[in-house]
Amino acid sequence: MKILILGGDGYLGWPTAMAFSKKGHEVMVVDNYLRRNLCRDLDVEPLFPVPNLLERVRLWREVTGHEIHTRIGDCCNYQFLMEVFRECRPDAIIHYAEQPSAPYSMLNHGAAELTLMNNLRGTFNIVWAMREQAPDCHLVKLGTMGEYGTPNIDIEEGWIEMEHKGRRDRFLFPRQAGSLYHTTKIQDTDLLWFYVRMWGLRVSDLMQGPVYGLSVNDEADLDQRLLPFFNYDELFGTVLNRFVVQAVAGYPLTVYGKGGQTRGYLNLRDTVACVELAVDNPADHGELRVFNQITETFTVNELADKVFRVGKERGHAVEIKSIENPRKEKEEHYYNPVYTGLKDLGLTPNYLTDEVLQGMFEIVEKHKDRIVRNRIFRGVKW
Repeated sequence: MKILILGGDGYLGWPTAMAFSKKGHEVMVVDNYLRRNLCRDLDVEPLFPVPNLLERVRLWREVTGHEIHTRIGDCCNYQFLMEVFRECRPDAIIHYAEQPSAPYSMLNHGAAELTLMNNLRGTFNIVWAMREQAPDCHLVKLGTMGEYGTPNIDIEEGWIEMEHKGRRDRFLFPRQAGSLYHTTKIQDTDLLWFYVRMWGLRVSDLMQGPVYGLSVNDEADLDQRLLPFFNYDELFGTVLNRFVVQAVAGYPLTVYGKGGQTRGYLNLRDTVACVELAVDNPADHGELRVFNQITETFTVNELADKVFRVGKERGHAVEIKSIENPRKEKEEHYYNPVYTGLKDLGLTPNYLTDEVLQGMFEIVEKHKDRIVRNRIFRGVKW
């Protein structure tokens, strides 16, 4: 197929591009380097340097013989996006092209405005470009489990059947965001659902939990410069990745408040596998299909305990420290999401085992001297 990956330079986008390219698809990636520029400007750059997208593509071609086409530009620029669609004529679009950080979206007015305008305008433009240039293609959109919040009922897979005054209907599951970033994701879903109904588009919305890990297949063995970004800072680093770096650095693991916050997590390998399954099994015309893209749930305390134990085994002086929670969130709550749809399509999860953590520690330890301690926690509050 012709696969168009928007946000193809990112933590998820680049591994996805390699995976589809490796399987023989014709892949085009688009990115405007927003994440790179924000990390540079805020002094929260990743653990090890990552070549620019053009260099990555060149390295990929050298080590695999596969070609990935690249366009540097902004999805908020409708004319640019239309040119990309006319050139690519995609069968499937994978949409990662958003500001991806909840803490960044709460940093200040400028960060909030950027998040709001970038995320919503980009999705809006993509929908219109689909209608004009590729109305039969399938859009796979990365949502977030954070759209649901932490309701005191089971979280269904996107949709819920409701009965009211003797009548029944099916609705999108009620959502309650915990940050402006998550609010834009809710608005994305509403926007997509509107245009699916109006224009008969085909959309799969993947409600993804926090991702951890570095390697997807064997790219580190081919050339370590092909690895994705690995942020460990408070703004762009995901919690388990941050904990591993903190353990290696001898920095107390930053557990927010009581540490009972429960979320659904998945390995980076499973992110790519889930996207592949969604592409290989497209939604129907006029269907907004929703998958909860997680493989297991943990409290923050459970993650900290796992990192503590494996870190100790590797000789690190690991300490867990509960700090005042900088976020407005429930620290103890009910959390029971349904996540069977992707397994029904064939997902075989990579669970968070000690072996997986050992592999993460090994890579971080190689770059121990690059850890900048003041990047780890700065106390962004909301």
